[in-house]
Amino acid sequence: MSVVSGALLAGMALPAAGALGLAAKDTAEGFDDIPDDFRTPPLTQATQIFDAKGGLIAKVYERDRTVLAADQMSPFMRQAQVDIEDARFYEHGAVDLKGVLRAVSKNAESGTASQGASTLTQQYVKNVNVEKAGEDLAAVREAQRKTLGRKIQELKVSIKLEEELTKEQILTNYLNITYYGNGAYGVEAASQRYFSKSNKDLTIAEAATLAGLVQNPSAYDPKLHPQAAQTRRDVVIDKLLENKHITADQAKEAKAAPLGLKYKEPQNGCITAQAGMGFFCDYVRNVVKQDPVFGKNVADRKKFWDQGGLNIYTTLDPDKQAAAQNAVSTNVRVTDSVSAAATMMEPGSGKILAMAQTRPYGVLEDRNQTVVNLNVDVAMGGGNGFQPGSTFKPVVAAAALEAGLPPTQEYSSPNKLEYPTMKTCDGTWKNEARPKTVVPNESANEKGPYQLKQAMALSVNTYFVQMEQEIGLCAVKQMANKLGVTARASGKPLDEVPAMALGVEEVSPLTMANVYATFAAQGKHCAPIAISKITTVDGKDVPAPAGHCERVFSEETAEALNTVLNGVTENNGTGAALSLEGGRQIAGKTGTSDHKKAAWFNGYTPQLATAVWLGGPKGGVEMRNITINGKYHTEVFGADGPGPIWRDAMNQALRGTPKLPLPMADIPDPAPKPDPNATQTGTGSPATTPPAAQH
Repeated sequence: MSVVSGALLAGMALPAAGALGLAAKDTAEGFDDIPDDFRTPPLTQATQIFDAKGGLIAKVYERDRTVLAADQMSPFMRQAQVDIEDARFYEHGAVDLKGVLRAVSKNAESGTASQGASTLTQQYVKNVNVEKAGEDLAAVREAQRKTLGRKIQELKVSIKLEEELTKEQILTNYLNITYYGNGAYGVEAASQRYFSKSNKDLTIAEAATLAGLVQNPSAYDPKLHPQAAQTRRDVVIDKLLENKHITADQAKEAKAAPLGLKYKEPQNGCITAQAGMGFFCDYVRNVVKQDPVFGKNVADRKKFWDQGGLNIYTTLDPDKQAAAQNAVSTNVRVTDSVSAAATMMEPGSGKILAMAQTRPYGVLEDRNQTVVNLNVDVAMGGGNGFQPGSTFKPVVAAAALEAGLPPTQEYSSPNKLEYPTMKTCDGTWKNEARPKTVVPNESANEKGPYQLKQAMALSVNTYFVQMEQEIGLCAVKQMANKLGVTARASGKPLDEVPAMALGVEEVSPLTMANVYATFAAQGKHCAPIAISKITTVDGKDVPAPAGHCERVFSEETAEALNTVLNGVTENNGTGAALSLEGGRQIAGKTGTSDHKKAAWFNGYTPQLATAVWLGGPKGGVEMRNITINGKYHTEVFGADGPGPIWRDAMNQALRGTPKLPLPMADIPDPAPKPDPNATQTGTGSPATTPPAAQH
């Protein structure tokens, strides 16, 4: 045995005295400095995502772990782990020579390598190597290989650690890194998993159960193998008694206790989010993985997210989320061929307050679940977006008003119009189709002349094409960019085409909510934000994306838009049926895309902007002769499809809040004309010549 152990130490080129810990300081000076990862391991931990009122949205992690300080751990847990894993831990150095000799003897007697001699410090070093490997299976296997070279490396690091860290520090690190089965890493996650309590509150029997798991978490799994787990627990209790760390009476009482499991299934990821918040949770994840504030490249940001250990406080208002979720769920059934999505934003801050959709977050398509967030662009976990239809017309109006056109601007607005030649940012667009492409109004009787206020209320297509021609496509595109519409939801650039005025370029509900929040904020555009604050689990602040707001059009333009969009919801406007409780002043716009494949209502009060979309989740459902929520529709418009969803969501969200007036402009109505078309509501039969928009 002396020869074998001497050969081992010689093979490591380590002085025996150093291995024994008798002169650790002198021997360690011969080694290279060890990486900081071993002193303070970068342990992956669970991240918690909270709503604006402090409620937990979801817990997400690569590894379920909560790091504890020594004084946050149960003393029984600490002692039990030492007694069962390395009873002489406090007596030897990095290498336990007695343990080496004992293992050699036992293995020689049995003819196998059944007993090891690793100290707790060496096991800790191995666990750090496994932790650093992360999800790289090849690296994990390499970290676990039982080779002489690997053993020497672990022993060298262990000796250096014994010099630089106290025994208590090594033990604390070990208890935080070790795997206890069922996805629980570290003693706190294990305590919560098996007993639904904090580690500091464990009894002797419970601490012994956990300590016994480390040797073989599968074989001693108390959930699957309770008898084996109890037998192993009792072995740990005997060790505690043998080493005089508990009394005979305590041991007897602990052995008499049942396992007493209060098992808690692992709850991980946005799929566990509360009250329909899974899509917002996923959006937060995408923010972290894409915003440069969290790392200079994709790999750094992924590492930051995977590392976890964060408390992420978000802008999501749970009351408004409930309002939006109730509205999309009660007006559209999960089993309907169409779905609805709604985003709420706070004007003037960019805060996303709610993000809801009919179909639940999940991967079971046979239960109509989806992980595609229909509220956002594809880059943020969404789809390719939907044509916003006539809800885009206010963007044209904003560009025209900023260009100096008066809010009483009048155009001939014929019932049909060939798209005219228009200026773009880089040249000219010409209608070169043969026959030339024609844009019709929604109703056959809908023809001008009209002024802006009436044209918006009736959603007159040809009016906005003529307005677009006067100011040029470049002005419309530039205004869209200022309002946050910088590309399509797919990431493709916006096309400078006349049909832009009619909302043919696909966008997301979040994008349109942001546009209308800018209208509500009197021309102050704020980039959407979902995260208000981030801290580490020990309370240290972590940089979060800063909000960015800027004025993109004048208050005079804003007041004119308020007046014009308020007219949509009054008298004979397309949204006249969507008034809110208590007579709140609102402004908004209906929209329907080509072939009725998408319908919208986007609107606001001074304190809340909401965009609601309705359509096929993949964009292919024509909403004609269709049943939604048990009600048959010959065809769906913005006012009778998404409109009621918007109204229900806004009523619930604003209940009990002050009724604030919208700043308005004095826009005189045009003089009465004998033309009977002036009384039409514009809700007649649909146009048949694409691309026709959209009431």
